[in-house]
Amino acid sequence: MAFTQGQLQGLCNIAQAAGQEIMAVYDHGGAVWQKDDASPLTEADLRADAVIRKGLEAAFAGTFILSEESRSVGVEQADVFFLVDPLDGTKEFLKRNGEFTVNIALVQQGVPIAGVVFAPALEELFYAAPGLGAWMQTAGGAPQALHVAPWLPTEPLRVVGSRSHGGDKLATWLDGLSCQHSFVAAGSSLKFCRIAQGQADIYPRFGPTSQWDTAAAQCVLVAAGGAVHDLTGRPLQYGLQRPLLNPEFFAVGDKAALLGFGQ
Repeated sequence: MAFTQGQLQGLCNIAQAAGQEIMAVYDHGGAVWQKDDASPLTEADLRADAVIRKGLEAAFAGTFILSEESRSVGVEQADVFFLVDPLDGTKEFLKRNGEFTVNIALVQQGVPIAGVVFAPALEELFYAAPGLGAWMQTAGGAPQALHVAPWLPTEPLRVVGSRSHGGDKLATWLDGLSCQHSFVAAGSSLKFCRIAQGQADIYPRFGPTSQWDTAAAQCVLVAAGGAVHDLTGRPLQYGLQRPLLNPEFFAVGDKAALLGFGQ
C-alpha cells in the first residue's frame, strides 16, 4: 500500500483535531479515572479517541483500528491496520508539563508505513511515510525536513529517556557506558522525535511499552534516517496477533550507535 501526501496530511488533520479536544480538557479540567492496571485515564483520552476513530473511519473506511482506548469490531487478522494512542503521556498531561502526544500510525505487514505524532501543548507536529520523508511543523511555521545527526565518538553520547519510567536498569546501563554522555528526560513519544530532529543520539527503553506507544514515532525516526531495534538487533515489529507489549529496545539516530551501545 503506497501512502500519498494527501493521505498523510489527512492523518495530520485528524491528530490536530484530537489535540484540540485534549487542550480543551487541559485548559479547563476534566474527569480522571483509574484503569485496572492502575494507570490513569482522563476525559481527554476518551474525547481524543472518539475524534480519531471518527476521522479514520471516514477517511479509511474498513481499515481496522487498534487504539489504547478502543478497537474496531471484527476479525483481527488484518495485514494493514491503524495503531492509535489518543493521549500518549497521560502522566505528563496530569503533571501539566506539556510533553504528551497524539500518536497515529498505519501498519502494513508489521511495519509502520505512515506515522503522525502531535504534541498539542507544544504545538509541534511530526509526520512521515516511506518515500515522503520525515517532517516537523510548528504553529504557523513551514514544514522542516527531519534528519538524524551522525554519531561522533569524540563527542558525549546524548541519551534521551523517560520522565516517568526507567528505574535501576536504565541507571545501570548509563553507569556502564564507556564514553562521556549526557542524559535528558522527555515525555511520551517525543523521545523518538528528538532523535529524529538531531537533538539526541539514543533512547534506551528497558521498561514496558505498548505497540501504540511507539509505532507512529518509530515511523518518523526511521524516515529521518534512524532505527528502532529490540535487544537482539531486530527492528521493532507490530501486529494484531503479536503481544501488545513491545520488547525492550533501543531507538537511535546514527545506526553506528547500535553497534557501539545498543547491543
